[in-house]
Amino acid sequence: MTALVIRDAVAVVEAEGRIRTGDVVCIDGMVVDTPAPADATVIDASGCVVTPGLVNAHHHLLQTAFRTLPGTRGIPMREWLPAMAAAYAEAGVDPGLTGIAARAGLAEALLSGVTTVADHHLTWPSGADTVGMARAAAEAAADLGARLAFVRGAARDDPQEAALSAEAIAAALVDGRPGGVSADGMLQVAVGPAGVHSDPRETFALLGEVAERRGLRRRTQANEVVDVEIAQQKYGRRPLDLLEDWGWLAPDVTLAHLCAVTDDEIARLAAAGVTATHAPGCDVPMGWGVAPVAKLRDAGIPVGLGTSGGGSNDAGHLLADARLAMQVSALVGPQLAASTVLAMATEGSAAGLGRSELGRLTPGSAADLCLWDVAGVADAGVADRVAGLLWASPGRRPREVVVAGRVVVENGTLTSGDEAEITARLFERVGR
Repeated sequence: MTALVIRDAVAVVEAEGRIRTGDVVCIDGMVVDTPAPADATVIDASGCVVTPGLVNAHHHLLQTAFRTLPGTRGIPMREWLPAMAAAYAEAGVDPGLTGIAARAGLAEALLSGVTTVADHHLTWPSGADTVGMARAAAEAAADLGARLAFVRGAARDDPQEAALSAEAIAAALVDGRPGGVSADGMLQVAVGPAGVHSDPRETFALLGEVAERRGLRRRTQANEVVDVEIAQQKYGRRPLDLLEDWGWLAPDVTLAHLCAVTDDEIARLAAAGVTATHAPGCDVPMGWGVAPVAKLRDAGIPVGLGTSGGGSNDAGHLLADARLAMQVSALVGPQLAASTVLAMATEGSAAGLGRSELGRLTPGSAADLCLWDVAGVADAGVADRVAGLLWASPGRRPREVVVAGRVVVENGTLTSGDEAEITARLFERVGR
């Protein structure tokens, strides 16, 4: 038995806005409500707020290797997509690059308090070793001690080829496990086309069949500006109309972005039981607008939070995007409370993965947690220490991060990898 106790925190955020004081006791990677064993490892959380580990519900880890590229900023998505595609082609996307980029993106995630990342991988050169690419990302996560939900995506891929690849990845990585989740809960596999703007009905149908056979969750992107424009031009319909016809509005589906949705569409999404992911750190700089999160939540739609990829956001810092989500929410409705957005970044994102054990610190949940130091001058004068996590100190990083009861960040430093070495390897691989 391995036991860990987090002691003397200023506050412990449990779930659903509940805050308490007292110890957090973890045994064998789970949170328990029993007294701490005498031989438990104790972490002094004095001056810290303890939260569940953050869950990044929408990332493109490959794009970590392609941040701030010339010609990719301040341009329409119609121009951005080919610019990024050219960069991928020049670098050569293979298992090596996939693993190195994932390792850098996941290291960044852990250092900013994200313990689970959903990686919607969309770049699959024809004939590539797709199982090797997926396995490289999974191995990077395992080495660092992060949880990974690997999404076999598609973006203009041959539909049959994409489906065969998804089947093979699920067989190789999670071997038919329920929900596509590994026995230890550290790895999950899902499927998801990029969106109706890039993928035909056949791709959605075939990947949906793989998901049904394998028990995998489905994810896609909807209602970015280009998504709406192309759907209208190509089909004479809106994206959600197509997704409904194609069987992709269902309880096992999570939709990212949802910037331009009508009240009627929100009602249909709620009735279908879908979950949503808000990604303001991508949507705002790309000029797509702000998703009406308050309306989505009021309709009963669980909403998570994601950063999207380095090609559009340039950062995988989910707490920073939580702060942005809170601030821009006032542009499209009532301002979201800090506690609401923090819940989106934890249990809301976990709901979209079908993982009720993540994103909370209640008995039986996974022992994934962060210690945020609130004793410094950046928090001086803050009355509500939990709300201050978002309002104060932009770019805040946790002091300690624990995943499955294992300390993976200690005093702000990775315990499972060398930050400088990870950075150097990525620059060497892309020739910059």
